[in-house]
Amino acid sequence: MTVPANLKQVARAAGVSPATVSRVLNAAPNVARETRLRVERAIEGLQYQPSRVARRLRTQDRPGQMIGLLVPDIQNPFYVEVVRGVEDRAYAHGCGVMMCNFAQTEEKEHFFLDILRHERVDGLILAPARPDDRKVMEVVRSGIPVVCVDRGLKDADVDMVVVDNMEGARAAVEHLIGLGHRRIAHVAGLPQIPSTSERLDGYYAAFEAAGLTPDAALVRHGNSKHESGRDLTAELLDLPEPPTALFTGNNLITLGALETIHRRGLRIPQDVALVGFDDMYWAISLNPPLTAVSQPGYEIGRRAADLLFQRVAEPDRPPAKVVLKTTLIVRQSCGANSR
Repeated sequence: MTVPANLKQVARAAGVSPATVSRVLNAAPNVARETRLRVERAIEGLQYQPSRVARRLRTQDRPGQMIGLLVPDIQNPFYVEVVRGVEDRAYAHGCGVMMCNFAQTEEKEHFFLDILRHERVDGLILAPARPDDRKVMEVVRSGIPVVCVDRGLKDADVDMVVVDNMEGARAAVEHLIGLGHRRIAHVAGLPQIPSTSERLDGYYAAFEAAGLTPDAALVRHGNSKHESGRDLTAELLDLPEPPTALFTGNNLITLGALETIHRRGLRIPQDVALVGFDDMYWAISLNPPLTAVSQPGYEIGRRAADLLFQRVAEPDRPPAKVVLKTTLIVRQSCGANSR
C-alpha cells in the first residue's frame, strides 16, 4: 500500500508552514494568491487527500486534537489501565483518542496503522507487535510522533514507557525459591514480545542467584492469551514430576492457569503455588487471593501521553525512555513447598 502524503510533506513541497497549508484547505481569506497556488500545486503533485482530521484547524499553542492508541489485547486488564491513563491525560489537553485493538495479530496491527495514518492523527501511542516491526518503523520514519508503551523497537530512537520486567520476574521467582520451591514452571507469552523475553530472563536470573539449575522442560511459551495459560498449565501438571509452583507471564495466562488448577480439584498453594505477572484489582477476591507482580498500567498510559504531547511541541528533543518499577504483592496463593 502506498503511504499517503501528510500535511508536513505538502508544506515542505510548497515551501510554507503546515499552518498555511491548513488555511488553504479551510479556504481562509488571509492567504496570498501566489502562496495559495503554490500550496494547491503541491497538494495535486503529492496526491494529498485531506481527511476529516486534516481539515481540523491547528494552532501553535495546542499540540493537536486527536491521537491514535493501538493496544495488543483490550481483554487484558493491564491494557485497560493503560488506556485509562492515556485518555485522562488526553482529555486534560483537550484531545480525543482513537483506539484500536489488534488482538496480538500483526496483520490487524498493520491494518489499523494504515487507518490511523489515513486519519492523520497528530501522534500515536502503541505497543508494537514485535521489536523489528517494519510497519511501525515506517510510521516513525514518516515523521508522525510515536511513543511506545510496554514494548520498544529494536532499531528506532523513539520515546517509550516500560517497566523493569526482568526485575519484577526475578522478585517473583526468588520469592518462590525462598519458600522452598525448586520445580518452578514458567508459562510465558509470545516469544517475540520483548516483555516476554525480559520476564524469562528474570526467571533464569533468580535461579542463577540462588545457585540452582532450572529445568528447561518447565518453561512453555503460548500466545499470551487465556487459552494458552489453560492448555500449557495442563501440560505441565501432566508431567511425570509436575511443578510445585507456577509463575505465569501475564494476567490472562494466570486466569487460564487458575481454570485448569480448579478444574482438576487441586488446592492452591498446598498442591501448587501460583504467582502471576500483573496484579488485578480483583486479585484479592480470588480464592485464595493471588500473589502477583504489580505494574503501574495507569501511570504508563499517563506518562506516555505526556511524552507524546511533549514530542509534538518539541519534535527535535532527544528520545526519552521511562522505566517504571514493579512491586511484588504477596498474598495467599503461594506457600512453603510441602513435597
